[in-house]
Amino acid sequence: MPIRHTIWTIDSQPTELPIQRLAREQQLEDMIVAQPAILSNEWLLIGQQESTGFGGRIDLLAIAPDASLILVELKRDRTPREVVAQALDYAAWVENLTSDQISDIYQRFVCRHTGLPNSLNEAFRMQFGDDIPEDELNASHQIVIVASELDPGSERIINYLNNKGIPVNALFFQVFSHAGSQLLSRAWLIDPGSTQINAAVSASSKGEKEPWNGEFYVSYGGNRSWSDAERLGFISAGGGAWYSRTLDQLEPGNRVWVKIPGKGFVGVGIVEEPAQQASDIVFSTSEGEKGFFDAISNGEYYRSVSSDPDKAERVVRIHWLQTLPEAQAINETGFFGNQNSVCKPATPKWRHTVERLKRHFTDWNSNLNETDDSVTYGSQ
Repeated sequence: MPIRHTIWTIDSQPTELPIQRLAREQQLEDMIVAQPAILSNEWLLIGQQESTGFGGRIDLLAIAPDASLILVELKRDRTPREVVAQALDYAAWVENLTSDQISDIYQRFVCRHTGLPNSLNEAFRMQFGDDIPEDELNASHQIVIVASELDPGSERIINYLNNKGIPVNALFFQVFSHAGSQLLSRAWLIDPGSTQINAAVSASSKGEKEPWNGEFYVSYGGNRSWSDAERLGFISAGGGAWYSRTLDQLEPGNRVWVKIPGKGFVGVGIVEEPAQQASDIVFSTSEGEKGFFDAISNGEYYRSVSSDPDKAERVVRIHWLQTLPEAQAINETGFFGNQNSVCKPATPKWRHTVERLKRHFTDWNSNLNETDDSVTYGSQ
């Protein structure tokens, strides 16, 4: 059913705020460009009103931390179904953009808006703290429809496509009046984590595809210490929901292969518990029980935002089957890699990677007979 926001004042006699309309539909686009966090604080805006070359113009184009693209279409004066169909048409164009074309789009965006870094890679580094992974640039994309409301048929279409693995979502904005000012509210039709995961699966299986082999890939790096994770038995992610929400794919009994970006694979283990906030974790150490931030000895782990549920570090306990020091990380040409903290690759490259890793990590299956028979450990 159509999503409708309602906002009430907090008072002894709560009052419902009246819904208004923006003076101009263009105003919302202008507001997003001026403050991209209105759309998402985890994406970098790189294009506006970009011509597709066949008579259409994409309203906004953004890039995610894994270098996937996000096509944003505002409803404007089109019917809901028209805007969904138009976005799918534009997505076919976005899918084929090359690195040079994406850089050109950003350059045109820079010319229209002052104060931005000159190069796309520089802007990406400022936003996400790393260079663009060139081999993953536009490996996948998402579609976001922006509207104040959608008809039930359009919502069914979006839900259907997302359930079929096509990453499309709707973002609802509504305007309210209060004390002489206008307020803007936002709500997603589908949990953004679902579309992110669909995009990650699409990226990991681009080209030849095959069924997922049951083994999870984990990227562990940034401001974290592998020696902490190895010693205490965990993996983690934080700094924003985009980074940490993929941890929710992991369930007790899943097997994970852990890679430090730029280094190689350093461990294989079994998930013991679902993801939790770092502040809720307690480890048993030789000095007694310690909270997460007291037990770690290196790394920042977003300690400064530990009270922010979106940015705080989230932790998954792992029973390690075998680990290696970071200096001995295993890396070979042709190994799988991905910027998402956790993903379920559906590609022969991942199967090849796991088969090769099992030759290096000879204890990958050694502890299975010693654990609870009720636990399932992925493919063996």
